[in-house]
Amino acid sequence: MIGMKEIAKIAGVSVSTVSNALNGRKNVGKETRARILKICEEYGYQHTNSSGKQPLASRTVMFIFSDFDRDFYLKIIEGISDCLEENGYDLIVCTNRSSIKFMQGKMACGVISLDGKLSDETLISFARAKLPIVLMDRFLDAHSPYIKSVIVDNYPVMSALVQKLINRGFQRFGFLGGLAHTLDNQERFAAFEETLRKHDIPFDRSYYYHGNYRENSGYQAAKIMILSNDLPEVLVCANDNMAIGAIKAFEEHGIRVPDDISVTGFDDSDIAMMKGLTTVSIPRYESGYLAAKELLAMIKGTASSEPFKIGATIAWRDTVR
Repeated sequence: MIGMKEIAKIAGVSVSTVSNALNGRKNVGKETRARILKICEEYGYQHTNSSGKQPLASRTVMFIFSDFDRDFYLKIIEGISDCLEENGYDLIVCTNRSSIKFMQGKMACGVISLDGKLSDETLISFARAKLPIVLMDRFLDAHSPYIKSVIVDNYPVMSALVQKLINRGFQRFGFLGGLAHTLDNQERFAAFEETLRKHDIPFDRSYYYHGNYRENSGYQAAKIMILSNDLPEVLVCANDNMAIGAIKAFEEHGIRVPDDISVTGFDDSDIAMMKGLTTVSIPRYESGYLAAKELLAMIKGTASSEPFKIGATIAWRDTVR
């Protein structure tokens, strides 16, 4: 049977490093720790803690994401990390490509997922195996104590944004949406459209433009608007990246923001503040912290199954007249 010495040799580290990694000590880098755990899993090595403490996997949480183009992930990770550190847990951050393998290998005692590429079926299957999962990108009605959603409460803040735009006198609205299947886009557009309907303001579907949350998709959508020669008075974007891309295209064609067209975003990224973008401000650090807190409650068996919704506020800046 393979032992710690063999694990150390395969990993190219000392036996003491393997021991420190398996016992959850802080003096081992995350990449080295992940490599050692992967080797242990591949070779079926089961480590028993001589101190009687729980093995490393039972004190490790995994955060999964897939989109490197959205800078707010760093704030979320910071919030997750702080909460876990305060409670004596370690954090593994991984992408979609490796996440399923790590979950199958039981590398963590719980998962926080912000990865739209992971299917509902995959998540449910791991929940059935009693792996606690917190979702930050969707609501999944799985009727399971091992799945909980911690999500942004999109509807009320988007409704409030549109209401204030109506109060400022806007009548001709455009909407730049993200990926259609995402909960964020569905809720933000529903709030947008229903608030207009309450005020008997018709929304022309020709003013709905499709994006993918990335800056270039906003840039391309704005170029299509410009070529159509029929701009809305205000363009409401489902996130900041697309709003920044749209503004770039408008400026390149001599269209002034906000004099010729007003633009709003959603997220309040660092670049939104730099560009003076009117947007919806989401407390990303706090959302990460709360997601970790809810996951730890699930691990301990003290969490409710109800979704946890995070409030947001409007940040009025220079891109709305």
